[in-house]
Amino acid sequence: MLTSWLAPLPLVAILRGITPDEVVAIGTAIGDAGFRVLEVPLNSPQPLESIRRLSGALGERYLIGAGTVMTPKQVDDVAAAGGRLIVMPHADTTVIRAAKAAGLYCVPGVATLTEAFAALAAGADALKLFPAEQLGPAVLKAWRAVLPAQIPVLPVGGITPDNMTPWIAAGAQGFGIASALYAPGVTLDEVGLRAHRFVQAWSVASPTSQEISA
Repeated sequence: MLTSWLAPLPLVAILRGITPDEVVAIGTAIGDAGFRVLEVPLNSPQPLESIRRLSGALGERYLIGAGTVMTPKQVDDVAAAGGRLIVMPHADTTVIRAAKAAGLYCVPGVATLTEAFAALAAGADALKLFPAEQLGPAVLKAWRAVLPAQIPVLPVGGITPDNMTPWIAAGAQGFGIASALYAPGVTLDEVGLRAHRFVQAWSVASPTSQEISA
C-alpha cells in the first residue's frame, strides 16, 4: 500500500534536474531528514540512470520512482531501472493502467474532479493536485467533500514550509516538494537543511499535531 510509505512522513521529494553522480548523496541527505519517497522526474539529465543508482543504494528503505511520466513505454523503462513509483503531471488513464499492470504505485496529476475520478477508476493510488498554485486550498476543500476519504491528495507546486497549514486545513494529506527542497546547484548541506525544515513544518502543521494541541 502506498499509504504505508506515506504514513511516516507524507512528503514526496521531487529531484528535478538531479544528475546520477549526485543522486545518492542527495537522496541520502533527504532520507536522513525523514523523507521516505523520492522521485526523479524524467526530464532530468539521465533520469533512468539516477533511478537505477538510487534504487540500488536506497531502494530497500525508501520508495524510489519517476516523475513526469508521460507514456506506457516510460513506465516500462522506469520499472526496468528499479523504480516502483510512477508520478504524472496529467491523468492519462492509459499510463495509469500501464503502471498498475507493471505492479507499480501510480500518482497522476489532476486539476478537476472529472480527472480525479477517472484516475481513481483506472487504479490510481493517490492524486497529485497540480498545479497547486493555480487551484488553491478552497478547491481542495470542495474536492474532499466528495472524494473517497482514504485516497491521499497531495498538492504539488509552490509548496514551502510556510504555506502548508491552509492546505492541511483544506484536506491535504501530504505534499510533493520540488525546487523549495532541491534544485540544480544547491549544495548538499543546504538540501539537508531544507529537508529538515520541511519535516519540522509538517510536524507542527499536520492534523495529528493539531489534534494533540487541541
